[in-house]
Amino acid sequence: MSLVVAVDAMGGDHGPRVVVPAALSFLRQRQDVRLILVGDQAALRALMPVGTEGQGLDVHHASQVIEMDESPAKALRNKKDSSLRLAIDLVAAGHAQACVSAGNTGALMATARFVLHMLPGIERPAIVRALPTMRGETYLLDLGANTECSAAQLCEFAVMSAVLVEALGKRENPSVGLLNIGSEANKGTDTVQRAAELIRDSGLNFHGYVEGDDIYAGTTDIVVCDGFVGNVALKTSEGLARMVSQVLRDEFSKTLLRRLCALASWPALRAVRKQLDPRAYNGASLLGLTAPVIKSHGGTDEVGFTHAIAEAAAQAQAQVPQRIAERLATSSLQACSA
Repeated sequence: MSLVVAVDAMGGDHGPRVVVPAALSFLRQRQDVRLILVGDQAALRALMPVGTEGQGLDVHHASQVIEMDESPAKALRNKKDSSLRLAIDLVAAGHAQACVSAGNTGALMATARFVLHMLPGIERPAIVRALPTMRGETYLLDLGANTECSAAQLCEFAVMSAVLVEALGKRENPSVGLLNIGSEANKGTDTVQRAAELIRDSGLNFHGYVEGDDIYAGTTDIVVCDGFVGNVALKTSEGLARMVSQVLRDEFSKTLLRRLCALASWPALRAVRKQLDPRAYNGASLLGLTAPVIKSHGGTDEVGFTHAIAEAAAQAQAQVPQRIAERLATSSLQACSA
């Protein structure tokens, strides 16, 4: 039986105009995966080439759409026929093994928790994604699901992300760092210090405290923090990247000589842009649920959404939730609640 991914085709800033081409692009790379596009049937079919439907790509009609600024509670209560809800329902019913959406993050989180439930022993889900670093990539979590976290929850995040990195074949026994305002043992809040003790006792490859500059230095394979700090770190990084890109464009275009220099430097600039392209890392996982749920950036293009679909398929194929569940009974997670 082929792997099936349910796709919320109406979410995000661009909806079907990005999702349909991305789905077709993904299927050209992975003929062993079937996609179910959930959304307005007429709108989706209008964008699909003739003969596409049924060739690894199916359409599941949804009569409602959750807006990006809609209240998660109202969406959960009043939008039971939305593309987001029905995509998750397909996973819960066993018709798909993973779900991906670029829609309302709060609604996606609330709906996924309500329909799919948390893995036993996990208190809260965490949003995790890979970031490019000088040594490859680092997984950062939580990125905004939980603004306040207990020490036990930070320990759970560390264990779950370690399982994720191993399951995806990224690194055996990945190193874990706990984000802090200093590397000294006496730095940080009581919660962070207690979390360090729990992670150290969990059996993970715990590096210790890391600081903000360690994230992009690639000091550790995983960086753990609460959702408030993680979201600020991520958005600050995205803003800095946009600023640097704009400054380079402005400076290289000021004079004819600089434009010629830019032309001569283009191969190196293109390589840098490819290495740091956020679209190549698009697709954050809502870790801790009973099935993979991937959140795509709402403003991404076809390339970025294709990566989000690929991430959903990879996590389903690697059976990430099942592997986390297997770890739940081990001393590593028992240590988190000690």
